[in-house]
Amino acid sequence: MRLLITGGAGFIGSNLAATTLAAGHQVTVIDDLSTGYRDNLDGMDVDFIEASILDTEALGRSLEGVDSVVHLAALGSVPRSIANPMATHHANATGTLTVLQEAHESGVSHVVVASSSSVYGMNPARPKGEREWVRPMSPYAVSKLAAEQYALAHQQSFGMKTLAFRFFNVYGPRQRAGHVYAAVIPTFIDLALRGEPLPVNGDGSVSRDFTYVGTVCNVLLDAATRRVTHPEPVNLAYGTNTSLTTLIDEIGALLDRDPEVIHREPRAGDVQHSQARNESLLSLFPGVEPVGLRTGLEATVAWFKETS
Repeated sequence: MRLLITGGAGFIGSNLAATTLAAGHQVTVIDDLSTGYRDNLDGMDVDFIEASILDTEALGRSLEGVDSVVHLAALGSVPRSIANPMATHHANATGTLTVLQEAHESGVSHVVVASSSSVYGMNPARPKGEREWVRPMSPYAVSKLAAEQYALAHQQSFGMKTLAFRFFNVYGPRQRAGHVYAAVIPTFIDLALRGEPLPVNGDGSVSRDFTYVGTVCNVLLDAATRRVTHPEPVNLAYGTNTSLTTLIDEIGALLDRDPEVIHREPRAGDVQHSQARNESLLSLFPGVEPVGLRTGLEATVAWFKETS
């Protein structure tokens, strides 16, 4: 099998490339390196195309000989989307539609699309099932809702085999800190290792369903290999619920220190609690065993120590 990974030089994409190659498959990556890093793919035998997914000529080349697509290219971050809603829309909504259309025209009939738990937004349900109502709170969340719905609409309109996953706070090696839109786990680990205070938006009660990147990649590869399709979005998380306060305690225990915490005002557009119902995921991917939070944090801390 040859797998095309859009955004394959990013955090999840590069981990997926490594997982796919280790399983004996071939990989093509298209990435404009606007948020990804070429060195994430160092040592990997991938066909790399440096271009935007909005470049239809380059995208068409990247689809040659491909059996399945995992579409991860996106502009992440709620704050980034608030600062520049149009850029987020172009990359995430228009970009996804472009990938789907080019895949269809190239005869590639299986596309996996990354959506986000942020689409649930103001819905207070916990855990959240895929048939719960959605109410996005940020331009980023709106763009991801559009992306997943374009994927599902292509099943009905064009007969494509598509699968839309709602990711829940993926973390792990290759997720970098040190930039304004960095995710919470790499930010906390990086600062704790350097003995600096950890910034917490709100009182620390915000909670997330953290999912280790290795688990996510195993699901994505299984989906591509078996060409799994589903008529509804699928939560890609395992129903855990960890507050920021608990997360800090876990990181402190791993590092054998008690990190200092600085509390800040809650951040605009942030969801208070995020936890997945996962019946659909378990029924579609019964063979994938999730990595627990402590084990995943250990691997992530080890990566930070190795690369610092």
